[in-house]
Amino acid sequence: MKQYKYKINGNLYNVTVNDVEDNIATVEVNGTSYKVELDKPIKTTIKPVLSPAAAPTTPSGAPVVTRPAATAKSNAVKSPLPGVILDIKVKEGDMVKKGQVVVVLEAMKMENNINADKDGKVTAIKVNKGDSILEGTDLVVIE
Repeated sequence: MKQYKYKINGNLYNVTVNDVEDNIATVEVNGTSYKVELDKPIKTTIKPVLSPAAAPTTPSGAPVVTRPAATAKSNAVKSPLPGVILDIKVKEGDMVKKGQVVVVLEAMKMENNINADKDGKVTAIKVNKGDSILEGTDLVVIE
């Protein structure tokens, strides 16, 4: 879909070329649709461009993809890449060792084990199973 503005004899025309098949173009001029026959058929077919759908939201209206929260805490295990949370292997209050799997993240159709970066106690779990997350999102807080 291409849009043009023409001024002919002082009159302004908003022209939108929607699609072209063979030698017939569907054109809209100032909101009125016309079929226009071209001298020669065009070799390529122009298809209308669909506008993107609205971003998905949860039942509460919150976006499905969570953005990394700006936190001053450096003791949170962060997501190394964007993906979907498949499983959470720990609970709040659990003691974990460095290297222990805390979250399973699906990214690029592969399961990735996200490990604890230090020994400590899980004080908060910042994500839920099924959440879509971005790189840098806090997953689990270990103190």
